[in-house]
Amino acid sequence: MGLTAGVLAIDAGNSKTDVAVVAHDGTVLATARGEGFRPPAVGLDAAMSALTGAVDRALGAAGTPAVSHVSACLANADLPVEEEQLTAALAGRGWGADVEVRNDTFAILRAGVTEPRGVAVVCGAGINCVGMRPDGRTARFPAVGRVSGDWGGGWALAEEALWHAARASDGRGAPTALARALPAHFGLPDMPALIEALHLEHVAPARRHELPPVLFAVAAEGDGVARAIVDRQAEEIVTMAVVALTRLELLDEETPVLLGGGVLAARHPRLDDRIHALLAERAPKAVPRVVAGRPVLGAALLGLDRLGAAEGAYGRVREHFER
Repeated sequence: MGLTAGVLAIDAGNSKTDVAVVAHDGTVLATARGEGFRPPAVGLDAAMSALTGAVDRALGAAGTPAVSHVSACLANADLPVEEEQLTAALAGRGWGADVEVRNDTFAILRAGVTEPRGVAVVCGAGINCVGMRPDGRTARFPAVGRVSGDWGGGWALAEEALWHAARASDGRGAPTALARALPAHFGLPDMPALIEALHLEHVAPARRHELPPVLFAVAAEGDGVARAIVDRQAEEIVTMAVVALTRLELLDEETPVLLGGGVLAARHPRLDDRIHALLAERAPKAVPRVVAGRPVLGAALLGLDRLGAAEGAYGRVREHFER
């Protein structure tokens, strides 16, 4: 008798989608990868069509048309109303008898803990934080940008570095090596040239994401302005984590704090050191750890949680994605 497909695990970020079909006993039956999931940019129909291609490939390889439970951790599922809309869209595809949609930050959190208990802060292109307890309580933030009080991630770091460099160049701000390093990264002589290139899109807007590593390199050389930007990022990360821990009444218990996303996975020493120092001061029982594994593991574990899987299933699915 073949293994029964229990979970369709989906981790759909802005840049790529990972899908896994997992049996009730934790055996991974099939996986597939697809393009990013960006409903705000391309519309829900187009985003769902792209997602459907990856899911259909995984289900086909697993030899099953549907599963018991769909565990989907999706980028841009930031508000409850968005989760409801996306749940309805996925349920309409008939992939599983039961569908649960969460923000993709939950996948990183669950991938990094042995039980659904802890807090995760993701700092990639943007920033987000979630927390959960085994009793089902969660803590989260709207995380839709400055309008919801957010600051940080690669885009904000690039904008902040450019702002300070521009002001240093024309005399409105304090001197900083960023005024030389940022234009030099693009082979340009100075900030006026870079400002013009960005404004006229001779340098593509998407290339601003190349600037955070330049910022961290300048900070590592001792530049005061660059170091202040990095310190502000650490402050934001720790503030979100402490608020989530407080909401979940975990501040006084030893609790994992998972750090994920490209900015944190790069392990910049000043950012790492400042985060650890601030957590030690404000949440001494927090146990910070960088998670660099595939978040689809977290989506699969959340699905097994929902199904009440046996203990051995968790080890089996972890072994597949962590080997």
